[in-house]
Amino acid sequence: MMKKRSNGHYGKMSENSTTTTSSTSGEEATEWEMRPGGMLVQKRSEIKDVPVPNVRLRVAYGALRHEISVNSQATFGEVKKLLTAETGLQPDEQRVIFRGKERENGEYLDTCGVKDRSKVILMEDPSSIERRVIEMRRNAKIRSAHRAISDVSMEVDKLAEQVSAMEKSISNGVKVPEVQITTLIEMLMRLAIKLDGISAEGDALAQKNLQGKRVQKCVETLDVLKISNARVKPVIVTTKWETFDPPPSTAQWEFFD
Repeated sequence: MMKKRSNGHYGKMSENSTTTTSSTSGEEATEWEMRPGGMLVQKRSEIKDVPVPNVRLRVAYGALRHEISVNSQATFGEVKKLLTAETGLQPDEQRVIFRGKERENGEYLDTCGVKDRSKVILMEDPSSIERRVIEMRRNAKIRSAHRAISDVSMEVDKLAEQVSAMEKSISNGVKVPEVQITTLIEMLMRLAIKLDGISAEGDALAQKNLQGKRVQKCVETLDVLKISNARVKPVIVTTKWETFDPPPSTAQWEFFD
């Protein structure tokens, strides 16, 4: 009888050992499934008609502290989406640490042992910090290019008005001093050089090219006006004054005794 009880006890131990091994083997070989949104998550058997409670997560993000409420069977990917509204970080810029391990987007909270008021650590992905710095520098460069092109555009506007006034005068037969035409051409060429020195891309590059075409058009107009101006004969105004002699005065004097 002692031997039989010993065998029975050994049998139970063996059975438990087999179950643990199977459980351990099951944890190592985690099955995954693809959700309609494209997120890869752990495969689980869903139990219908059972209410799923929410849990509160305490999130430490640097010196900041946040608390969010989320479904206990949600994934860490869904937690990241909620944290976007709290921190401004996009999900792909976040790294969520729980129990000293970075969690993947498809891992479930309850499977990883997350309980109510569990603490998770949020960190920004170093690669996203580098990308943001690069983006900030790029945006600053674009803003600088827009300001420089805007300044040139205002100068072009002023010179274009002078070209238009000069064109109107010459068309009306009024000769313009050639030095004025030459000076305008030199000023426009300086603006063209300034535009060439501006590094631009995207919309700023399109604006730069537009102002370059305006400068070129003004210079071409002045070259044509220089030829037309040379053909205009100067108008000489001479004033001849006509003098009139006063009529002789014939005063008649009357004598009285």
